[in-house]
Amino acid sequence: MKFDTIITGGDVVTESGIETLDVALRDGKIMALLARGSQAEADERVDASGKLVLPGAIDIHFHCRAPAYPERGDFATETRAAAAGGVTTIFEMPISKPCCARPGIFRARRQLAQANAYVNFALYAAPGLRRPEEIREMADEGAIGWKIFMTEAPAGRDDEFEGLCLPNEDELFEALKLVAETGLVCVVHAENNRLLEYLTARLIEAGRNDPEAHGDSRPPVVEALAVATLLTMNETVGANLHIAHVSSREALDMLRRFKATGSTATGETCPHYLVFTEDDMRRVGPYAKINPPLRSSDDQAAMWEGLADGSLIAVTTDHSPFTPEEKERARTDIWRTPPGAPGVEELVLTMMDAACNGRMSINKAVELISTNGAKRFGIYPHKGVIAVNADADLVIYDTTRSTTIDANRLFTKAKLCDRLYDGMTFQGRIDRTIVNGRTVFLDGKVIGEKGWGKFVRPDRAHVDRSL
Repeated sequence: MKFDTIITGGDVVTESGIETLDVALRDGKIMALLARGSQAEADERVDASGKLVLPGAIDIHFHCRAPAYPERGDFATETRAAAAGGVTTIFEMPISKPCCARPGIFRARRQLAQANAYVNFALYAAPGLRRPEEIREMADEGAIGWKIFMTEAPAGRDDEFEGLCLPNEDELFEALKLVAETGLVCVVHAENNRLLEYLTARLIEAGRNDPEAHGDSRPPVVEALAVATLLTMNETVGANLHIAHVSSREALDMLRRFKATGSTATGETCPHYLVFTEDDMRRVGPYAKINPPLRSSDDQAAMWEGLADGSLIAVTTDHSPFTPEEKERARTDIWRTPPGAPGVEELVLTMMDAACNGRMSINKAVELISTNGAKRFGIYPHKGVIAVNADADLVIYDTTRSTTIDANRLFTKAKLCDRLYDGMTFQGRIDRTIVNGRTVFLDGKVIGEKGWGKFVRPDRAHVDRSL
């Protein structure tokens, strides 16, 4: 058999461990895993000697908001950034203008992404309008899952969040019952709206508008209380729940309590909660304004513990591009700047750095940024693993070199907002990113083409509730 590409000489990270294999690709698939040094015929041979061959990362929590706000970024710019970061599939959240809460909007976003994406993409939908036929239709159209906020829509952004925000328990209960029928995962932004609004009002009354006021308005109890409410409600409903961006020990402990008594809910955290603390809010100001906020060093330690013991199944970016002008509003009023920061170009680097420095195994890092997300959302074994018949989404990673983040050289359109990571050095370097069998990023340059990425549908029969 002749192959399109053979990756030779690399140490291949499979589910069995790190193996000395050659990886043979054809028609966008992994067609064979061969003994190292195989002389099989191929149009292209890629030398990965001394490097790791990883499954491409899957970022299960990603925002570009297209077609809204092109000045912040779009499917082309932000999936270029994903390719540069070794992310071969992104799960795009439904915040847009208008919100992706109706089948027609879902189809339009899918068409837009298909024309522009450099890497593979999946789309979440918003179920908060609570229309059964539309929810079923979006599931049939291929939604990867659902997204719900337990908070009110941000002021002035109602159209972007229509169908997403369910701060009232009766509406949340109704929506969870509807999404439970689809079997798809429902990702929930868990913060208690009433307590959040109360604390924010008190801070504003006291004249607080400094960067630290943001964290004071959303302490860990706001997050933990929402997790408790959600998972208590779900003991009756039985929806397939996943807690977004867990940031605090209190919230993690609440998730553990419910899992200990049979809950199948899962949770994720983000690199910024693993690498930074509230001290970095003081360092970079509004560029570190994120929801939930950066926490204490104890909360940071808890996130690493949650990854180690399996309480948290995935690390994902919550990549959120904005403009410097939007972030700079907070110099005079922290309440006016939008929350979020870019980060898709640092996901693989953060977790592989942890592996290279002995904080976890390389296989554990791969599970957290690729395999577990694929299993949880029903796209495994086509994605998230290096195996015969899997999609040829791969990263060649050089552990002998290092990468220092220079914001000016990033690919996200929001690169000037990437103040948190700017100047940081990670062990390792992403040499090459392969999507659907074709190299899209090589030696610091994006060489792929927009429209190469494919739409990813879940297999509802294989959505994994056992993680």
